Amino acid sequence: MAKKQINNDDLLANIIKGIEEVKGENIDILDLREIDNTVCDYFVICNGNSNTQVNAIVGSVQKIVSKELKDKPWHVEGAENGEWVLMDYVNIVVHVFQKHIREYYRIESLWGDAKITTIETKY
Repeated sequence: MAKKQINNDDLLANIIKGIEEVKGENIDILDLREIDNTVCDYFVICNGNSNTQVNAIVGSVQKIVSKELKDKPWHVEGAENGEWVLMDYVNIVVHVFQKHIREYYRIESLWGDAKITTIETKY
């Protein structure tokens, strides 16, 4: 049985909704589609203020994407310590950081050719 193809725009919208539900901060979308040899189409990067909030963001994203799109991440890594959690939805990879870890690694700078869209939060 073939897996239903999920629209990237729908998946992005639901990921952002999940992040915003628990007040994730500094949400950036990196469009990697025009860059050669990338592992996915988009990175979504955000941060929380504690390991508890990082794990809450991850849980919220999984819950909303599951409920709205009947999809789940192919792989989740880093949830044990809640400092940097990676959620792989194949075409979209979500990075949820604690603020100081995000500032240290600055992964946005590794993808300088990517078009970056910053989501303005309402809180």
